[in-house]
Parts: sequence; structure tokens; C-alpha cells
Amino acid sequence: MAKSDLFHFLTLLLLFLLVQGCDRNSAEASLQNYNKRLAKVLDVSPSPKPDTDIPVFAAPRDLILPISDIRIGLLDAYELRKCGLFQLIAERNSILGKVRDRTRQFHYELLFMDGLEHCIDTLPIDSGLLPDLKQFHQLKRQQLSVYFWNMLTAGEEWRKQLAIYYRTFSLNNFPGLIENQEAIHYLQTIHHMIQAQETVPPKQAERLLFHQQQIHPYRYFGQLVYSMARTRDWLEATIKLLEANEHNIHCGPNRNQQKAEFLSNVFFRFFVTDIQPYLADLDSQYRQIQKPLQEVLQPPSVISDEFSVYYQNYVAGELFDSFRQATLAHVEFWQRTFERCGIKLGIQ
Repeated sequence: MAKSDLFHFLTLLLLFLLVQGCDRNSAEASLQNYNKRLAKVLDVSPSPKPDTDIPVFAAPRDLILPISDIRIGLLDAYELRKCGLFQLIAERNSILGKVRDRTRQFHYELLFMDGLEHCIDTLPIDSGLLPDLKQFHQLKRQQLSVYFWNMLTAGEEWRKQLAIYYRTFSLNNFPGLIENQEAIHYLQTIHHMIQAQETVPPKQAERLLFHQQQIHPYRYFGQLVYSMARTRDWLEATIKLLEANEHNIHCGPNRNQQKAEFLSNVFFRFFVTDIQPYLADLDSQYRQIQKPLQEVLQPPSVISDEFSVYYQNYVAGELFDSFRQATLAHVEFWQRTFERCGIKLGIQ
């Protein structure tokens, strides 16, 4: 084998081992292994992999809201050199300006509103352009919330965060957590300002492009809700396994409760050590991002039924509630089992 072929082979082998290592550390693998360990002690077959059928994020064509193209004539725009708005309009009308992505389109609208208000404040009071500018300002302000919505639901980077990503997080690794939390809280601030009809200062508008760049490599929220749904389904499958065999977990005076003790070892070694902290992380992260998302993902007009289902499940909290219920049911099973068998928590 040539050196180049050997190097290529070793590189592929290393990548394979790294991927395998990541898979072993995934929550999916941990939850399945936990189920198998319990089944082995109970001397029954482990649960089959549960099906996780969850709502998807609607296609852009079903979410984008129409926006009327309102423009100032170039002759009038030329007069706007006096207040510094002409250059911004010229850039918008250029070839590059016409191919902006949705984040840059919204970014432009924020800058334009700031420049437009500056013109209204600084042009001579007898300027014949002022009445048109004031009317134009009102029309553009009404459109800001639509530009904001279209950016979130159809802009590549933002949409990638919200679309379901069918892979659970690893136990101790949540890619995009900080970047997304910061970006969503920033958008919440911008949303508040739009609703209050406040002007977004240019420096604050520039941060939009920074956050767009920061979240680009990730699929955070879509991975977060899928991890919650998948974890819920594994917990529900495992509690069914345990409850179906609860009558075989013998406890009490003068009875051999070795099986209960073996089960408790599995619980402490796999659930308490790995899975329970993971559940707490998912719970905490979702609660931090839920309220900002509830605000920024409120559509400015009637939207598709498909999005309404998505919103109720992932943003309003239906999935979160079922995730918590599954966690509680699992913990309650162990509490009553330990109490019945006289196994003290914290001793393992």
C-alpha cells in the first residue's frame, strides 16, 4: 500500500472512530443502554426503539408574508442628500442591494427607518418633500414587523435554528447554546422596540449581522426540541417496561430482594450519573429560551395551521409539559420502589 493510500485509510479510520465515540456519548445511546440494563436485570426483552413523530417547521412558502414594495422616486431621493439618506437608497437600488438575504433586508429597513426619521427632523420645515416623507415613514413602520417575521421564518440562518434537527445532543455538549440564547434575547429587544414604535439605533442594528454570523454553524432550537421529544419517548418506554414487571420486584422482610438492589444499582449508575443531569440541562435551556421565542414568533397576521401546530408544541410548551410529565412519572416509580424495598437514596 502506497504511503498516500495508507494515510488516507488511517484518516478515514480516525474519523470513523471519532464518530463512533460521539454516538456512544449521545443521549440516544445512553437512554437505550439504560433501558437494556434494566431489562437484563428484570430478565425480559428491552423496549424497542420508540417512534418519535413530531410536527415539522412549515415550508417558507407557507410562512412568508407579502410586503408591498414602497419606494421613493430617484429624483426625490436625490434631494435627500441633504440629510444623508441618498447613499443608503442608492445602495438599496444597486444590483448587490437587490440580492440581499432576508437578514440584510431587515438590517437595511432598520437603518432606513433611522435615516428617514433623521431627514424628517432635519429637512427645512417648508420642504415640499416632508409630507410625503412622513406618510412614507408610517407605511414603512407598519412593514417592519413583517420584515422581521420573514427573516425569522425564511432567512437561512434563523430558519436553520428553528427547523427540527433529528439528532439528540450529546450528554454534556449543546452546540449553539450560548450563541442562540444571546441571539434570541437580542431579537426580543428588537421586537419590543418595533412593537413600541421606537427607532433602532444603527449600532444596535449592526449587531443583527453579528448574531446571524454567530448562529450560522448550528441548529440549536431544532435539536433542543428533538432531544426533549426523544428523551420523553425513551422515558415513557422505560417506565412501561418497569411498571409491566413491577410485580416481579420482590421486597420485604424475609424475602430475597436482590433484583431490587441490582435495579437500584442500574438507576444510580446510569440514570442519576448521566441521564438526570441531561434532563435538567434540557429543562433549564428550554425555560430560558421559551419566553423570548413566544414573543418573537408571534405572527403579525393569520398564518398556516401547520405553523400553529409547531407553535403550540415547541413554543407554547406542549412538548415541554409532556417531557416533564415523563420525567416525573419515571422518578415517582423509583421513589415508591425504593420506599417499598427500604433502599435509601444517597447510599449507592
